[in-house]
This record gives sequence, structure tokens and C-alpha cells, in this order.
Amino acid sequence: MSVRALWIISHEKGENVSLRFARRFATVEHRAKILAGSSYTAVPEDNTVLQLLLTELGLSDPDKPFVALRDDCFYRQRSPALELRMDSPGKGMLWPVLAVSHGPITLACLPLVDAPAEPRPALASLLSVSQGLTLLAGLQTFLLGSGGKPDSEVLVSRLAMLPSVLLQVCPLGTPLDVPLPGAPSTPTVPTPAENQKQPAWKTGLHRGRAAVNVALIETVRSMQYGNRSRQDLWDVYGTVTCKCEVEGVLPNVMVTLTLPPNGSPLQDILVHPCVTSLDSSILTASSVDNFDGSAFSGPYKFPFSPPLEPFRLCSYTSQVPVPPILGSYQLKEEENQLRVSVTLKLHESVKNSFEYCEAHLPFFNRDQFGVVDVKVSSGQLDVSKEKNLLVWGLGQKFPKSREVTMEGKISFSGPTPGPTDPLCTELTAYIKLYFKVPDMTLSGCSVDQHSVQVYSSAKQRITTSRELQSKEYFIWNSTGSAPVSSGQMML
Repeated sequence: MSVRALWIISHEKGENVSLRFARRFATVEHRAKILAGSSYTAVPEDNTVLQLLLTELGLSDPDKPFVALRDDCFYRQRSPALELRMDSPGKGMLWPVLAVSHGPITLACLPLVDAPAEPRPALASLLSVSQGLTLLAGLQTFLLGSGGKPDSEVLVSRLAMLPSVLLQVCPLGTPLDVPLPGAPSTPTVPTPAENQKQPAWKTGLHRGRAAVNVALIETVRSMQYGNRSRQDLWDVYGTVTCKCEVEGVLPNVMVTLTLPPNGSPLQDILVHPCVTSLDSSILTASSVDNFDGSAFSGPYKFPFSPPLEPFRLCSYTSQVPVPPILGSYQLKEEENQLRVSVTLKLHESVKNSFEYCEAHLPFFNRDQFGVVDVKVSSGQLDVSKEKNLLVWGLGQKFPKSREVTMEGKISFSGPTPGPTDPLCTELTAYIKLYFKVPDMTLSGCSVDQHSVQVYSSAKQRITTSRELQSKEYFIWNSTGSAPVSSGQMML
């Protein structure tokens, strides 16, 4: 369910009418145009919608009780799903416009209907109508409170908060939740789950034991050249994903990330809209600025009201002193063959326990492999002559020395040319590493079961995990040319 537009109107018995808030969602409107086809009616200007809506509600002219477009016996009113007809012929109509009035405030929205316009579907068959009314009811409670009569200052402050509230409960026009009743203007500690209201669109409920799963994944990239004239580059990008399975209303949750005493502060932190409050100092650290050691270094607390589906709670970058695997790659051409020399060394800070670890050595713009006489000190070597590719499987552990080597010669005398690449000509070549290390992160960032708090009286099964994995991890031949970036690696 999505909303094409939302309006909030204030009035006093049809007088002093003003449009207090309006929001349109362009992506939803684009979908509405595709679904409706030739019968599509665009949402007019807000002032036009205001006049049509006031007329339909009987608030535009109290002295004129009969309006043909509204009160004619041929017109069947289906309140609260109103039909707004454009003034001039051929301009179509907007339906169903949902409106909820309470005291001086009227809230209205135009939900997206994913059904043919003709014949018009029954209101009872449209899930978007009940979901839209639930959204309006939640916003009404947020603005007016449970008593329904807030003073003007409270209403103004909550209207000012509404754009940020909609970012959380209705991002891009798709409702995910309803705002908490009477939410204060400043974030507070998450409230117990019993105070939350289950939105109508959260129809799928988890059956079984309550469970919260938090997974921390760090991805490391590297460009190593083995040449003093070229600076090696590496970066670390971390994500925290969550999945909450709780029967009934989802409770509020707090996840805390911690760093070791000598850990480098997390930088470039981005959070999901469901995060209810955040220390502003968490967001100040940036990889663009020069690190001066004074940045916030944790613990990093993220209180949130989770959606039903798995989601990314936050992401970050981290500056680490060295890459996890240091490599040296040398190719030397001798007649119609290449001499290969490779050294890989696992840094002492990295856990020597891999889920997998492989090194791929492709050779481009040459004939197919002829004789491959290559030896490795550890692991297993697979040769693909069709792809001109060496796959060095290092297994799940480096040897005790944490260093492995490859030495040998490769001739190219196959009957057909091998694969081509416009970049890797002559001695421009690389090794690409693929690895995953469970139960560790390069930054030292961690999340454990005791750092996850669930604000609910029911018992939950809390599971946490962390891992380090590679992405675009290259070691270039130090005796040939290689692409070099003078700037920072961009994710």
C-alpha cells in the first residue's frame, strides 16, 4: 500500500481555513500513472484540492446547503472515501480520497489503488482504504493527542515535526508504521511494546518463539601494488542487519556496538529511518576530514522500532592500519613463458580461521595455457586452461608461519587465444583474493547477545554474529604497470 498525496487542513466551522501541511510522493504518482493508463487523473494543485475537499465536506460555504455535484440524488456518497470531481469537463476525478475530521483539523490522503478503475471496485475489497484510514488515525492521534484538543503551540510544534516523522513511518509514500501517540518534540528512551499500536498493513505476524537476529558484516577492499612509487589503498565498510520475529506487536529494541580500547572510531555512519533517537556526536565522524583522535569512540547505541522485514540498521566505515592479507606478486617474461612469484602473508591481528580463502590469477591477451609448472607451499592449485586462470585454494587456515608462496613457470602455446581484457596488456596483471573470516571484524567492532535489549515482557531468543569478507581485493604485479587512484577508495 502506498499514498499518492497527504493533506492536513485546519478550520473553525468553515472559517479561517488554511492548508497546514501537504506532501506528494512522486514515485507513487508515477506508479499510479502506469496503473491507470488512459484513465489516469493527475493530482491538481493543493489550492484546488483544498477547495474541492471543503466543498465535499460541506465546509466551503455554510450558507449554501445544496451543491449539485455533492448532493444530487444520482451521486452516491461513500464517506469517508470521497470522490473529488474536477470543475471543467474531461478532467476526471480523484477517488478514493480518504478524509478524517476531528475538531479543527481534517486529515486527508489519496491512496494508490492497484485495481481497474472500471468497474469501480467495492471499498471493502480495497486493502489500501483500511490501511490509509489507519495511517490518518495514527497521524491524527500524533497531532491532537488522546484528548483531541491540544493548544495551538503544541499543534504547531508537532506539525513542524511531521516531515521527519513521515520519513520514519511513511518513507517514499509507503507506510511502515504509525507515530507513537503524543510523541514529544525530543527523542526519549523507547517505550514498552504494550504502548504501541499494530498498524493494519502489518498483517503478517510471526508465530512461534520470539527471536531477534543481529548480523554485523565488514567488507574489506584493497589495491596493493608492491611498489614504493604507488601507495597501497584499503578500506573497511561495515553493515548491521536485523530481523525481529515477535508474535503480535513488535517491541522496541536497542542494539549497542562496541569497540576495543584501542579501536579506531567508526565513521560515515548512516542509520535506518526506524531509529528513534541518536546521539548527534555519532554522526560527526567523517572519513573526508582529517582524523584527530577526538571523535566519539562508542559505545554506539541504536534504539529503534523494527519493521517486520529484515532491514539494515546502520552502516559505517573504519580506518584500519593494515589490510588483513599483505601480498607480493611478480611476473617476469622469459621468451614465450612467464615466471610467477607470489607471497601472501596473513596479518597477526586476523583470526586464522577462514570459511574459505582463494586467490585467482587470470592471464589475459595471450594464447591459451601450454605447460603450467607451478608449485605452492600450502593449499591446492587448480588450472583452467580454457580461461587462462589459476585458482589457488588456500583452505581454511594459513600455516603457522602465516605465510604462503607460489613459484613456477607458465608457457602459452595453446591452439586458440585466451580471454582478452583491454586493461591487462603485457605485464599488467593482478591477483584477486576471495575470503571470509567468521566471528571477527577488522575494526574490532562487535555486538553480542548482552548488548541487545528488547523492551518486552516476553522472552526472546537473541542471536548475534559477525564476519569479515573481501570485495575487490587486488594485488597487482609489481613489475608491470597498474591502475592507480590518487584519491580515496569509494564504496
